[in-house]
Amino acid sequence: MQESWQKDVERAFGVLQSRFAIICGPARSWSREHLGYIMKTCIILHNMIIEDEHDENAEEPTQLIELSREPTPTFSEFISRYHMIRSSTVHHTLRNDLIEHIWSRQGELD
Repeated sequence: MQESWQKDVERAFGVLQSRFAIICGPARSWSREHLGYIMKTCIILHNMIIEDEHDENAEEPTQLIELSREPTPTFSEFISRYHMIRSSTVHHTLRNDLIEHIWSRQGELD
């Protein structure tokens, strides 16, 4: 019976080590109390992940979602902001303005 429990514990630690890197590192500097909290937390997280994966595999009626290929206002705004951020002229302008601002502040301090 003890051998069976030992195999179960070893299997559990193997699963936890593969999923959570914190268990793989050295733990001699931590107190037993902290190690207990860490292990319980990892076990709870593991159980939550398993439960969530089980919920995803459950058969539920799927809702049809209509997709539009037309650009939406928020998407268009995102694209225009992205291009503005990536623009080299805007980058150089902002950089030069920042340099000028820093030099003007430095002059005030002197």
